[in-house]
This record gives sequence, C-alpha cells and structure tokens, in this order.
Amino acid sequence: MSKPEPAGSTRPPLRALATGLVDYAGLFPPAQLGMSDAMRNYAEYLRGPHSWILGRFVVPIARLGEFDAASAELLSSGEGSIAWKLAALAGDDLAADVQAALKFNCRHWQGSELGHAIIDTIEMRAQAGLDPEIARAAVPGFFTLYIETSSGRPAAIADSVEGSGARAKIRMGGVTGDAFPAPHEVIDFLAACAARRLPFKATAGLHHLIRSQYPLTYESGSKRAAMYGFLNVFIAAAALYAGASRDNAHDILMESDLKAFSFGDTGITWRGLVISADDISGAREFAASFGSCSFREPVDEMLAAGLIG
Repeated sequence: MSKPEPAGSTRPPLRALATGLVDYAGLFPPAQLGMSDAMRNYAEYLRGPHSWILGRFVVPIARLGEFDAASAELLSSGEGSIAWKLAALAGDDLAADVQAALKFNCRHWQGSELGHAIIDTIEMRAQAGLDPEIARAAVPGFFTLYIETSSGRPAAIADSVEGSGARAKIRMGGVTGDAFPAPHEVIDFLAACAARRLPFKATAGLHHLIRSQYPLTYESGSKRAAMYGFLNVFIAAAALYAGASRDNAHDILMESDLKAFSFGDTGITWRGLVISADDISGAREFAASFGSCSFREPVDEMLAAGLIG
C-alpha cells in the first residue's frame, strides 16, 4: 500500500517541511509502549491519511526478537508488499549489533512469513575512543548511520563526524527539565550542520508544534518545562540553510507565538523573514527527521493549527 499524497489544503512549503518528518518512537518515554502496541500504532498510521508525515519505526537492536514475535500479524509480505522501514538503535557492541541488523533483514525479506521489513538506518551514541570514521567503516554502506553526541556540546558531534560519511544526531529533551539543551547549543549544532550540509536528525522532547511550557510526561500532575517545538527547530534549520543569521535562527527557535509564522504557497514567513519552498526542500536534505514517542500529537497539533488537511 503506497502512502497517500498530502491533502490539497496543505501548502507546498508545509508539504516539504512535514513529509517523512516524524520517526515513530512509541517504545520510548514518555509513551514507553510495549512492542505489540507500538507496532499496531505504526501499522495504523501507515494506513491513515497522514502517513505521508510518517518516517521510520524506531527500535533498539536488542529488542528485534520482540519485533519478530509480533510482526507476522501486522506486516505484509509477498509480491507488491511495502516494507516497513526501521531505524535501529545500536548498543555498546557495534559489531554484534550490525550483524543482528543484517540477520534481521535476511529474516524479513519480501517473501518472509515474518513480514516484509528492512533496517536501513542505524543510530548510535558516540563512544569514547571510537572514531566516527572507524564506526562508519564498521557499518556496511547500505545503512545510514547517525551518531549522537555524548558530550554537553551537541555541535561537537558535527565537527567529529564531518567527512566520516556518518550523520549527526541531537537529543532535544527528555522526561526531566535538565534533559533539554540550551538554545545556544541547539543553534551551534544546527549552524554547524547547515554550514557543512551535514545531515542530522533530532530526538526526544519534540512532539509539540511550537515552543511552550508542557508537561514532561503523561502522568497526572507531571512537572512542566519549556520544550522546543518541532516547527521551531526545522524552520530554524531551514533559515540557516537559506543564509539567515544565527540571531534570526535563535529567535525562531525561541518563538512561542504561532501567529508569528505565516504559510503561503511559495514559502514560510517569520516576522518578515521569508524562507522559500525551495529552501525548505533543500534544507530537508540535511534536516532529516525527528524521533517522537507520539505520532498523533504532532499531527493533531498541525491539524488544530490548520497547517495540514
């Protein structure tokens, strides 16, 4: 089953911004669903009218056995089947995890009774003493490799992976207030990636549309914190790609008024700064996606704001 095209009421710049933007990470906090529930959700989203926004299913390599156990009833197989695309998270033993990913792909070939799925992306945290070029060489070229910084300086990962063939990853939040990087750290990272045209993805804390105060978890009485909006992050990235200043990108990142943005047929405007649809499309070549424990929240907030149909 092919994905539907964006609804006609979705303007071209927003189509460019949102297509394939959300990698579904329902296994992770704060949702932290079981494997079967997360997979059922993903199957439902793939069939839904907003599947054009949906990216990969995010799964730890250590849990691929659980995926196998639930896959036969949810995944299609045979001629014409559409493979689920997975982003698999590696642990400390990269070599063993790469082998596990390769074996998974063999088990889930098109005609498999387990259903058609393919890991085409591997994500890992930077490891002390492991050079990104060595990590990239240890991962077959078939896989896209993202490396997440383990330091307090997100931009450092852009410096270290440049030229290695790997991509960068930034963690944008979590379930505690101290998990969110400072604005200048985010801008340093985005600017470093934009200058190098280095592809990146983001993860955690980005399931809301616009920057504001939100509960950190889904529990009653959860503490609240200022959380970045995915609209802020990806429009800031597009602005930097288009040559805007770091100050402008910082202010876009910190914008909490959705009315400050306007969405036309040829571009997105923020307080007089225009980012063309072409620049947004170009920026998405390096601003790849973000992982979210919820797919419905980003979609529902875009629907409520009238940004998509």
